[in-house]
Amino acid sequence: KQSELIMCGIAGIFNFNQQPVSTATLKAMTDAIAHRGPDGEGQYTDGHVGLGHRRLAILDVSANGAQPMASHNKEWTIIFNGCIYNFPELKKELQEKGHVFVSTSDTEVIAEGLAEYGPSFFERLDGMFAIAAWHKTKKELWLSRDRFGVKPLYYWHKGPVFLFASEIKVFMQHPAFTVELNPVALNEYFTFQNVFAYYTLFKGVTMLPPANTMKICVDEPDYRHHSWWDYDFTSPDNTMTAEDASSETERLLSNAVNRQMISDVPVGSYLSGGMDSGSLSVLASRHVNRLYTFTAGFEMSEVHGTEVGFDERLDAELTANFIKSEHYEQVINAGDIRWSLPRVVWHLEDLRVGMSYPNYYISRLASKFVKVCLQGTGGDELYGGYPWRYYRVFKSLNAPEFFNSYYGFWQRLVMDDAKPGLFQPNLLTQIDIEAPRKVFERVFTFNPNLRYNTPEEHIQNSLYFEIKTFLPGLLLVGDKLAMANGLEERFPFLDNELVRFAQTIPVRYKLANLENMKRLDENLAGNKHALFQQYDDGKNVLRNAMSHILPGKIINRKKQGFSAPDESWYRGENAAYVKELLLGKNIASHAFIQPAFIEKTIYEHCEKRINHRLLLWSLMNFEWWCRLFLN
Repeated sequence: KQSELIMCGIAGIFNFNQQPVSTATLKAMTDAIAHRGPDGEGQYTDGHVGLGHRRLAILDVSANGAQPMASHNKEWTIIFNGCIYNFPELKKELQEKGHVFVSTSDTEVIAEGLAEYGPSFFERLDGMFAIAAWHKTKKELWLSRDRFGVKPLYYWHKGPVFLFASEIKVFMQHPAFTVELNPVALNEYFTFQNVFAYYTLFKGVTMLPPANTMKICVDEPDYRHHSWWDYDFTSPDNTMTAEDASSETERLLSNAVNRQMISDVPVGSYLSGGMDSGSLSVLASRHVNRLYTFTAGFEMSEVHGTEVGFDERLDAELTANFIKSEHYEQVINAGDIRWSLPRVVWHLEDLRVGMSYPNYYISRLASKFVKVCLQGTGGDELYGGYPWRYYRVFKSLNAPEFFNSYYGFWQRLVMDDAKPGLFQPNLLTQIDIEAPRKVFERVFTFNPNLRYNTPEEHIQNSLYFEIKTFLPGLLLVGDKLAMANGLEERFPFLDNELVRFAQTIPVRYKLANLENMKRLDENLAGNKHALFQQYDDGKNVLRNAMSHILPGKIINRKKQGFSAPDESWYRGENAAYVKELLLGKNIASHAFIQPAFIEKTIYEHCEKRINHRLLLWSLMNFEWWCRLFLN
């Protein structure tokens, strides 16, 4: 495992019993995430508090940007993972208030901002961040995370010991921590291929939610999250014209790319065959002499059915040629999963959505040329890129009908009524099979503004749900696998101003077929699945905004996720590996998953009765999770 450690990560200890922090333990915790920061390290202790940092130097690569960093009044010491895009404006404001700066780093702006305004300053940051800040006089530790949840931040508390870090493997270096499976999270994972609540597969380990700040101090052991922002699609600007929506989207996205190109090291862009990454690459190419772009494709000789279109290299090459980028490609074949899967799971730790090993390969490729790479994640969630999902609840009459329909769809892996056949009997006694449904509904009821009366409101609710659940899963996978290769990903679609505006765009501008769907009699339309797939019309306003800067073939291309053709490979070239990993003697996951369920799943997939590619991927991930973290 250690041989795999190769941008930036944080780790820390707070002892409620006020015993001094062990510098050796803090150093070991920091070293566990050396792959996140190969350019340097630093530790700070103040009695019962310790802060550790690994550095990937992107802004101010000199020693002046090193962390932990203290404010000039010595009251605050901070460690920080991420990038703040509005730091020049904040720096100017602080300079006008008398603050003096010795570096060009965004870290120093955070330290001085805390000295001036206190923890409320976190809420003014435009960017991605996980921050730990220690106030020396008040003896308070503050943790905060960016509003979209780009940068992870975990914590664990047992007895007198409170630990926090960018990655869970850090905790394994502390003598008080032991790894135990959390059955509640496992139940949720095998329902959604995701975890909607903020616990993890590691018992006792919690993720600080996005847009949340938390204070830890000896005098207040019952710490609580303070939520300071949330998405809101419920107040569209119905005076907005389609032209306004498109022109403002183009302006704000261009500004976002401009802000996120800030770096003292080379910046590149992922480039699929789609509109989101294509738009970012075109806009980014305006700021550099020659942009680096990166694409992953697949060896397709043994691929059949709908997956024959999964290789996006030709369309990516079209855009690369259009902008004259320096373009590199990674070709992934069926054998690549065997080598990468244990590495992927080791770095992911917190299993989430998607068939993510291609992400590992593309970030590894990009890291050979750049330290920062633009990513198109967020465009679908803001602009309505999954219409076949929204239309499933399009004609719901009320909240219960909406929940029933949508929950049925989002049970991506195993339906609740099949859980007794999935889990071992002893595990079933530790879980509530109906708990995922309750967690699912809580995502909606958390926002009191949601209504369930019109098709537009149903789509607004769907957008809210997906950006609160599916998007954080994508971001977590992206962060962990890019950081595994010492690469920082940036997300221009997750720009504060762009997100604020995108939420106000009326649904009718995002979904071109909205009015047609309203008139459609589903009972006369035949197969519902085919009907939903037919309406692949999302992001209409974004298409209009980008229509004059991208080739028409890319603008009009149907939505396609970044996924390997594993349905075909699990039946063919990788069938033996799937069986080897999941069946036989000494299979670690059999302590929790019934072997008969696994056998049935493999049989149904290989016999082409059901496409179980997502479930098989998750079963293989969990097997490696058990081997790496439990055994």
